[in-house]
Amino acid sequence: MDGFLAGFRKNRTKIWVGLVTLLLVFYLVVSLQRSILLLTDSNLTAQAIGAAYLVLPIVGAWALIRELMFGARTEQMAKVLEAEGGLPVDELPRTPAGRIIREAADAEFEKYKAEAEAAPDDWRSWFRLSCAYDAAGDRKRARASMRDAGRLFRGKVSA
Repeated sequence: MDGFLAGFRKNRTKIWVGLVTLLLVFYLVVSLQRSILLLTDSNLTAQAIGAAYLVLPIVGAWALIRELMFGARTEQMAKVLEAEGGLPVDELPRTPAGRIIREAADAEFEKYKAEAEAAPDDWRSWFRLSCAYDAAGDRKRARASMRDAGRLFRGKVSA
């Protein structure tokens, strides 16, 4: 039983992603079914609603696939960096509630920003910059930097 709980704790995020993905896929299948039902109706208004409703599962499936690929690529890059010993070490001071102290994160951020500016074609520097953005609380820029790292990583892997 301890092995099961340890495995659950280790893979907790993947399990939740899997459950949410299954729920979203179920929703997309039901949406697709309902849109097809409306499209086969003789009423023109129902057909128009069915056509509009058909867009939801298509966009939802595209977004789901894109996010799953983003997560898989991020995990792949993290494993490579970990093997190389290049993952940023999280030694930032925290509040008693566990939040990173913003001033410390901002100071650490400058180091990673300079590294990314010095090596703009290195996916590793963009990965670390993304981690620094995340620690500083800027999730939008963190994701953008991670996407840049992923593009550079894909270019390196296929070369």
